[in-house]
Amino acid sequence: MSDENRPEDDVPFNREFALQPGVVEEIRPGLRRVLCNNPSPFTFTGTVSYIVGRGKVAIIDPGPADEAHAAALLDAVKGETVTHILVTHTHKDHSPGTPLIKQATGATVYAEGPHRASRPYFESETVSTESGADRSFKPDVEIRDGDVIEGDGWTIESVATPGHTANHMAFAWREGDALFVGDHIMGWSTTIVAPPDGSMPDYMASLDRLIGRDEQLYLSGHGAEIPEGPRYSRFLKRHRLAREASILHRLGKGETDIPSMVRAIYIGIDPRLVGAAGYSVLAHLEDLVMRGVVATEGDPVISGRYRLARS
Repeated sequence: MSDENRPEDDVPFNREFALQPGVVEEIRPGLRRVLCNNPSPFTFTGTVSYIVGRGKVAIIDPGPADEAHAAALLDAVKGETVTHILVTHTHKDHSPGTPLIKQATGATVYAEGPHRASRPYFESETVSTESGADRSFKPDVEIRDGDVIEGDGWTIESVATPGHTANHMAFAWREGDALFVGDHIMGWSTTIVAPPDGSMPDYMASLDRLIGRDEQLYLSGHGAEIPEGPRYSRFLKRHRLAREASILHRLGKGETDIPSMVRAIYIGIDPRLVGAAGYSVLAHLEDLVMRGVVATEGDPVISGRYRLARS
């Protein structure tokens, strides 16, 4: 099916990923990956950690605080030196394993910064249980968009991709013409955007940014690599716009709440993902309220009721 004829909500997901936990796989020269044994409806088969280089290497996303996974990573680089640890974002399946690797190697930790929300909390809302934030994380070096991190035979450029979290950072591997995209883009599923940690306008802007870049191979924090990354990103953008259209269609029938919208829009959803779907709907609603398209009483929160704004 051509891109032009594919339905807007039809994303070409790839849910085939044969890598087993603890196994070291070389994807291409100078790039290895190890899967953590933390499967779930949110992590797919588990978190993927990457090893860039040979001899003196960087580890990207050490994963959760899992001693078995840390041991597998350290065994994979036995006889080598870990000089850098790079973290895409501060969720509990990506960053808490950092101290285990740092303690064993003395490597310097690079990331955008500690966890923070995309906007201030409203007085009427509680912290989302869907966020899974690692609030104890603090990098040795805080990096910004466009910063270049150099190692022995490899060069990585930081690419700010806020949306899933405010501090989400992708990493462009120049020698490999590839992009480590963390949780911003996943080949097996769409990404959860849960306010206030996440922001839909930021997420959409970050999608546009990656669509405009040259890297074709995307390496995600979960699941298999994604070829033709910018093309796949365009599918994700169309999917989000279709979700927005579905929300507006439901609101066209009258005022309603988020659980009702989830039931109407997410047909056949895994019951374990209903809460996360609600926060993704909220992320769209926040954006629509900000744009004056949708109205609500008070702040746009998960427990609110929403209606189309009067023109």
